[in-house]
Amino acid sequence: MVLLHVKRAEDQQFLFETTVTATVRDTTKEVCTLNNLRHRIQRLKTEAEQLAQYGPAKHPDKQGLDEYQEDFGYGAVEKGQNYKADPTGRRIGNAPDATVAAVLTKTLEEAVEAQHSKHAANKTPLTVKALEEAIDKVRGAVMICYPMGLPDWDVVRQCLEGNEELAGTSYANDEFDPESSQLWFAGKMMIPENKLSDHVGRHEKTKVVVKVTKKGSGAPQREQAIDQTTQKEMMAFYHRKQEEMKKLADNQDDDYTASTWANPKSLKGHFAGVSDVRFR
Repeated sequence: MVLLHVKRAEDQQFLFETTVTATVRDTTKEVCTLNNLRHRIQRLKTEAEQLAQYGPAKHPDKQGLDEYQEDFGYGAVEKGQNYKADPTGRRIGNAPDATVAAVLTKTLEEAVEAQHSKHAANKTPLTVKALEEAIDKVRGAVMICYPMGLPDWDVVRQCLEGNEELAGTSYANDEFDPESSQLWFAGKMMIPENKLSDHVGRHEKTKVVVKVTKKGSGAPQREQAIDQTTQKEMMAFYHRKQEEMKKLADNQDDDYTASTWANPKSLKGHFAGVSDVRFR
């Protein structure tokens, strides 16, 4: 099985296992599906954590801080036993019971763990099945918190059902269309009709770094030759050497003549056994 290291950034990378006989088109679709599921879980965690703290979302026409709702004619929010005002005014504030809220929070953490970028460093490939199972577990935890269901406009429900409207949001650039996206290897676009073996070779036990771009966006940006950590260490070393050279340039004294390395008779003194003799 060939291992594809799909990489966009240090915190946006994962491994995908396939075979060299697979077509580039099918591989691109699977890679895009995995990428979209990863970002879907990340969005789900952000929104579902708010759900666990402040309850379901208000209708878009009635969103606002609870203390000002009556002034705008929307009526005050009916406060439940676990009421906690949402500082953003997006949710009603009636949180679930603390016990089931903790279950939801833990399930979200497990879902995020399933798609984490560290799996790439651990050489563990991701699968669509595993990520879908993680989302199903979150769905079950949400149903435990709210058996009556969430309103249609709640982002958590939309995310679980996979029908979010991402256009115009900061999340839009994270998604790739499986039908039109392009797969790149070694700075060249892989032809959809070809097999992977036409680009990465016929050897199954191969690991290659690939990148995905949207149609018409051109070639992906090349990675830096060295990472940021190494670059910082190199710059620090350069500055230290620069300071040392500056001190040497400023030192006009002849105190170096008292050094062992400047003594022309040091080799003779060494064999005579008097190399450690010092005179004031």
